Amino acid sequence: MLELSYNTMQTHQLSPQLVKTGTTTIGLVCKDGVVLLADKKATAGTMIVDKHAKKIHQIDDAIGVTIAGLVSDAQYLTKLARAEIKLKKIRTDSEVTIAQAANVLANLSYYNLRKMSMVPGIVGFLIAGRDSLGFHLYNIGIDGSITEEKDYTSDGSGSIFVYGVLETLYKKDMTVEEGVALGKKALHAAIQRDAASGCGFDIVVINHEGFKRIESKDINFKIE
Repeated sequence: MLELSYNTMQTHQLSPQLVKTGTTTIGLVCKDGVVLLADKKATAGTMIVDKHAKKIHQIDDAIGVTIAGLVSDAQYLTKLARAEIKLKKIRTDSEVTIAQAANVLANLSYYNLRKMSMVPGIVGFLIAGRDSLGFHLYNIGIDGSITEEKDYTSDGSGSIFVYGVLETLYKKDMTVEEGVALGKKALHAAIQRDAASGCGFDIVVINHEGFKRIESKDINFKIE
């Protein structure tokens, strides 16, 4: 059985499961903000089913997440996280820190993966934003693990190409403009070499002004 994914293919059989992860998502910490990038391709097995998939979502005024995994679980967990964060703000009458938001999403991922189900959820998140302590970036594993990233991170099969670019060109205290330019280079490398990534990209910046989607572009190839 194949399930629609933000480029993750999961095949369930009586024998051990075969899981192939795809997509490319990127997060970069800059001195004046955080940059998130993602490609737009969604697949079901080897078939491209959506060339305009939205993989970067806003879950609070200054918090965004990127998604790589099964579409149904990704959408469900994102909606739950958004609701839980709103409830937490109402109950405490205070803003939610990025660490708290990351823990909400990680807990949801942990219990979603371990619930009694024939089809466990497979979703990885990057969560980034601004709070009173500054700008932060976290990587949430499909098992609910949390890793705070001080500089950059990437998820999906395209990440092996992304890391080569970021390891070489990333600099501490780079500006958001420099981060966007570097993120584009890294994403370009992934799209050129990873078959599960492509069809375009979205770029979001989270700075002192909040969550802002600064660029969205489709990449189409047509034989004339």
